[in-house]
Amino acid sequence: MAEDKKKRSAADAAEEGAAEADAEAAEKSGEPNDAAENDADNDPAENDAADNAADNAADNAADNAAADNDAADNAAADNDAADNDAADNAEPNTNAGKRRWLLPLIIYVVVAVGYIATLGRNPFQPSPDNHYVHLAQSWLQGQLHHEGDPPGTNDWACFDTEEHDLCPNNRWSFRDDERYRWYVSFPPFPAAVILPVVAALGTETPDRIVWALAAAFGPAFLFLLLRRLRETGRSGRRRREDLALTALFAFGTVYFFVAVQGTVWFAAHTVAVPLIVLYLYFGLDARRPVLAGLMLGCCFLTRPTTAFLFPLFAIEALRVSRRGAEVADGAWWRRGLEWLRDVDWKRFVRLGLAFAAPILVCGAVAMWMNNERFENPFEFGHTYLQIRWRPRIERWGLFNYHYLSKNLAVFGASLPWLSLEEPYLKISRHGLALWVTTPALLMVLWPKRTSATTIALWCAILPVAVLNLCYQNSGWVQFGYRFALDYLPLLFVLLAIGRRRFSVGFAALLVFSIAINLFGAVTFNRAGQFYDDDNTQETLFQPD
Repeated sequence: MAEDKKKRSAADAAEEGAAEADAEAAEKSGEPNDAAENDADNDPAENDAADNAADNAADNAADNAAADNDAADNAAADNDAADNDAADNAEPNTNAGKRRWLLPLIIYVVVAVGYIATLGRNPFQPSPDNHYVHLAQSWLQGQLHHEGDPPGTNDWACFDTEEHDLCPNNRWSFRDDERYRWYVSFPPFPAAVILPVVAALGTETPDRIVWALAAAFGPAFLFLLLRRLRETGRSGRRRREDLALTALFAFGTVYFFVAVQGTVWFAAHTVAVPLIVLYLYFGLDARRPVLAGLMLGCCFLTRPTTAFLFPLFAIEALRVSRRGAEVADGAWWRRGLEWLRDVDWKRFVRLGLAFAAPILVCGAVAMWMNNERFENPFEFGHTYLQIRWRPRIERWGLFNYHYLSKNLAVFGASLPWLSLEEPYLKISRHGLALWVTTPALLMVLWPKRTSATTIALWCAILPVAVLNLCYQNSGWVQFGYRFALDYLPLLFVLLAIGRRRFSVGFAALLVFSIAINLFGAVTFNRAGQFYDDDNTQETLFQPD
């Protein structure tokens, strides 16, 4: 009894000391102390982890007969508590939880209003290539194919059900509807997102507004992710820096022009980006393996190359499954082997299986749909597109090293075309280089600090970036390199955790990025005089 009282007293002292230390650190950094509010972000599983951490802190304090101010934090780290933060032991506070959701909600509303205000004329009309609306309508009719001829001539797939092969190319109408069937070959998850609206409004659904509202979730979720990184000490940023990064993402990247277009190609990005951010939110620290897997599985059903973001979770799961301290000495490969020796492989496998389960379910759904439509579980349908450059795809495939040089030129060297004649500036239909539209991203190349998470992020970014660079087109037609959106949230996490100071120079780059991407949002597909009119995909740079 006396020993239990001694332990409880020591635990109370440890928690009080940790709370005081958090308050003092928050006061010095100019940030409000949100320790009491963190509990609102956590579910019962996290609270259990935090309770275990407090018990261990009590044991350590009783054994040492002293309550160190950092005991609770150290105990939480030793037990891999969900947030590695002793503030998780605070009592629930409903009002605090509401306040924590207020700022992300304001961000969503501001971004959504900004996107809708930039939609231009006739925002309530359907976009010209609203494939996902028609796919949702087909589902509501109980079928996977489009009834009759397609409503347009841009990127529709046709399958010959008798020859089990391609339809005659460059034709968009056939008398025999049973033999020649039309399909939306783009991965189907965005159609599931818009399906409730289509059920109410039919094919006249104002999809541009729907996708703009969906896109606004991306920056709002990104702020939640940045806040978690700040509160757990991973980023070292202040709230105003998180807000600056959120504003840069929302209005200072190619996400801005994508969010206000509608149409099938850009709609996929407005769905994929929020999913990628949620994957990061649940996947960092391997804290929610099932939800992380579900988000990545839905990403795959939206933008298939994002499936290769999985190394992030794998490395994070290895990191949190380690039992030893960080290895500081020796060659990099020797440190790596030593690092792996300390992994609790049983825990790693458990995390991996929980992560993989929803991904496999999503993959099974895709394989079933593909097989029902094209008699091949691995064929989404792009092979059967009715497009002018189908011979190129038949020769080189959808992904090939052959496409790398051209796409790499667009990614890294595509600049605005300047001249002395009106309109004085033009942009290639392949779009501008990534660093031109968002030059602040160059900061990720020289971080002030690196960690295992930095390596995990790059291991996820690089395979997706390389795959997209080997795709059969560059993202054509576009204002900027939109395929970077498949990993852009990860680059923003690198900006946050790199701890490079955001100085006046960063503020200037922020203003420049917003200005150039606002130009893209209001002119792309509206002011054709600012864009090259080449329809062959052959003109990359300004002609001589």
